[in-house]
Amino acid sequence: MRQLPNLTEILRNTFQTLIDQFIDFVPRIIGALVILLIGVGVARLAAFVVQRVLGQVGFDKIGDRLNQISVIKQLNTEIKLSEIIAKVLYYFILLVFIMAATETLGVAAITEMVSSLVNFIPKLLAAAIMLQVGVLLADTLRGAVVNLCQSFNIAAGRLLSMIVFAFFLIVTIISALGQAGINTELLESSFNLIIGGVIFAFAIGYGIASRDIMANVLSSFYTKNKYKEGQLVQIDDVKGEILKIDTLSITLRTGDTTTIVPLQTLQSKNVEVFD
Repeated sequence: MRQLPNLTEILRNTFQTLIDQFIDFVPRIIGALVILLIGVGVARLAAFVVQRVLGQVGFDKIGDRLNQISVIKQLNTEIKLSEIIAKVLYYFILLVFIMAATETLGVAAITEMVSSLVNFIPKLLAAAIMLQVGVLLADTLRGAVVNLCQSFNIAAGRLLSMIVFAFFLIVTIISALGQAGINTELLESSFNLIIGGVIFAFAIGYGIASRDIMANVLSSFYTKNKYKEGQLVQIDDVKGEILKIDTLSITLRTGDTTTIVPLQTLQSKNVEVFD
C-alpha cells in the first residue's frame, strides 16, 4: 500500500517556513519604518526652509497678482505660492523615501506605483508653472484690450476683453494638461471646431450687418472723382451745395438745413450737377 504523508511533519515544515519568512521580513519592516520616519523629518524641514525663504524674497507677490484676477476672486480662495511650492516639495521628498521604503520591503508593485508618482510630480509642477504664466498673460492681454477699446471709444471693450481672456485661458489649460502627460487631442479638436464655428458665424453676421456700409465704401471709389465740395447738385428732389464728402456719405446744404445722403444712393438716383 501507498504510505500516507506524515501530517505532523508537513505542519511542522509549514510552520517553520512561516517563522523563517516572518523573521526575515521583520528587519525589512523596521528598516522601511526607519526610512519613512527619516523621510517625514527631511520633507518637513525642507518644506519649512523653502517656504520661509520664498516668503522673505517676496515670491508671494506673484500669488497676490493672481489673487487680483476676477476669475480667481470668484473662486473665494487665496493663492500663496510659497505654501504651494513647499507642499509640493514636501510630498515629492516623502514619495522618494516611500519608494526607498517599498524597495526595502521588496514589494515590486508598490515600488512601481510610487515611482510613477515621483516621475509625475515634475511634470505636474511644470504644468502648474505654465498655467500660472498663462493666466497672468491672459489677464494682461485682457487689460490691454480694455484700455485699447476705451481709447477708441468702443462700447464692447469689456466683452472683447473677456473673449480674449477666455481664449488664452483655454489654450493655456490645454497646453498645461499636455505638459502633465494627459492626452488632449480630443480637447484640441473640440476647441478648434468651436473657434472655427464662432469665427464663421461672426463673419456671416458681420457681413450681413455691414453690407450697407460696404456698399457706401465701394460707392466712394466711383463717385470721389465726379463730385467735389462747393458744387451745386440735385439728387432727385433734394438740391443743395456739397459741404463734405467722406467714405460713406455726402453732406448737402439745403437752405437752412443740411442733408446727409449715403453714397450708394448716387448709384441709383438721378443726379444733376449745376456749374
